[in-house]
Amino acid sequence: MTEKTQNNRHPASFRDPSGFLFNRDGRLYRQINQSYSADYERLMDSGLYAALAARGDLLPYEERQVAPASSEIAYKVIEPELLEFISYPYEWSFSEWKDAALTTLRVHRTAIEHGMVLKDASAFNIQFHRGRPVWIDTLSFELLKEGEPWIAYRQFCQHFLAPLALMALVDIELGKLMRTHIDGVPLTLASRLLPRSTWLRFTLLIHIHWHASAQRRYAGADTSERRRKRSMNVNSLLGLVDNLEGAIRRLEWKPQSPWADYEQTHAYSDADWQAKRRLVDEFLSQKGPSSVWDLGANVGTFSRLASERGIPTIAFDFDPGAVELNYLRSRDEADAHLLPLVMDFTNPSPALGWGHRERMSLAERSPAGAILALALVHHLAISNNLPLDRLADYLATICQSLLIEFIPKEDPQVQRLLASREDIFHNYHRQGFESAFETYFTIERSDPIGDSGRVLYTMDVRV
Repeated sequence: MTEKTQNNRHPASFRDPSGFLFNRDGRLYRQINQSYSADYERLMDSGLYAALAARGDLLPYEERQVAPASSEIAYKVIEPELLEFISYPYEWSFSEWKDAALTTLRVHRTAIEHGMVLKDASAFNIQFHRGRPVWIDTLSFELLKEGEPWIAYRQFCQHFLAPLALMALVDIELGKLMRTHIDGVPLTLASRLLPRSTWLRFTLLIHIHWHASAQRRYAGADTSERRRKRSMNVNSLLGLVDNLEGAIRRLEWKPQSPWADYEQTHAYSDADWQAKRRLVDEFLSQKGPSSVWDLGANVGTFSRLASERGIPTIAFDFDPGAVELNYLRSRDEADAHLLPLVMDFTNPSPALGWGHRERMSLAERSPAGAILALALVHHLAISNNLPLDRLADYLATICQSLLIEFIPKEDPQVQRLLASREDIFHNYHRQGFESAFETYFTIERSDPIGDSGRVLYTMDVRV
C-alpha cells in the first residue's frame, strides 16, 4: 500500500478529532486520542472488536508501545494490518458497491448489539481486502445513546443507497457521481434523477424522496429539535438496519457487456490463444512480481494467471459490465488475490479532496510490480488518438516490468477500428512502437503469438 504523509500524518486523516493515521519508518499507525478513550474501551471490552475482526468485517490491528505523533492528546497507538491496494467507490462495480453497503449495515447491526453504533457510514471506510469488503476505520464506533437517532443515516443513504439506486434504475455510469460528490450523492439530486416509478417503491420513497424533502424542510432548523423528532430506541435502530438492508438487496443490475463471451469470441485460433496464455505465464514466472495490474482486463482471463499464483492482482477495465462479471466470478471462487475495478485509462482517477490529497490518484497508488497490457494498445492509440510515446511515458511511471501486446495495423481488429475514420496513424507499426518504448523501457524479448501476427513484448523500466 502506497502512503503519502505530511509532517508524519496521513493527508487523508484529519477530519475526526478521535485520532489520525501517521507513518513512521515505513509503517502505518493510528493514534487514538484521549477524547475517544471511553469509546475505545467499550469497543474492546464489549467484545465488539473481537466479533467483527473474527468475522472479517473489521480490519484487524495490534496495540503498539511506540511514541505517538502528538503526545499531548494521545491515548493509545495501534498498528492496523496493511492493505495491498486502496480503491475508491467510483472505481467499484455495482456488486462491489452493494457488498460494501451490506457490510456497512452488518457492522452497524453488530455494533448496536454490543451497545455501540457507527457514527459515520462513509463508503470510503470500506476497502476490499483479501477478496472481500472490510471496514477499516477503528474510530467510527461510539457509545449508543438510548433515544438518539442514527447520526450516520443520511451519510449511508448518500454514500450507498442513492448511488446504487441510480446505477440500477437510471444508468450504471452514475456511480461516477461520487468523483464529484465525495461526501456522497446529494439526496435532492438523486430524488430528481430517479424515475417517477420509484415513488411507488416504499423503501426508496422514504429513504431517498421523503428524506430529500425533509432535508429541504429542515435546512435551517435547530439540530436538537430535528433530533427530538427522530428519537429512536434500540429496536427502532435495528428496524432501520433491516429496512435499509432490504432496500439494498432489492436493487439489481444485469451486466450488459460485449466482453462477456470474450473467451469464445476473441480473434485468436485455439493454438494462438494457448500460446498467449503460455507467454503470460512465462512472464509471471520469470519476473515473480510483488503485484500485478492488468490494464484492459475485461473479464479477468489473464488476471487469474497472476492471482492464482497468489500475486495481489488488480484487474482494471473501462467497461462496468466486464468488471461486474469479473467480480461476481472472483467472489464465487473466493479469490483472495484478485480485485476487479472500473478504470478508463484515458481518464484515470485523479487526486481529489482537500488540497488534492484526501483521495489518491491512480499514479500515487503505484508502481505495480508488473503490468499486463494485452490487446490494449490499439484501442488507446487508434480509438483515442494517444501517441505511442505518451503511452510509454505513462506506463513507465506506474510499473517496474511490463508485458505489452502489439497488434499490427493489418489485424482485423485494428482494421475494424480504422473502418470509420481516416488513417492518420503513420507511426503505428512495430518499428514505431519499439522506438517509442525504448526511450523508457529496456526491451528484453519479443515473442510472436503463434501465427496471429501479434507480438508480446517483455520490458523493464529504464533506471
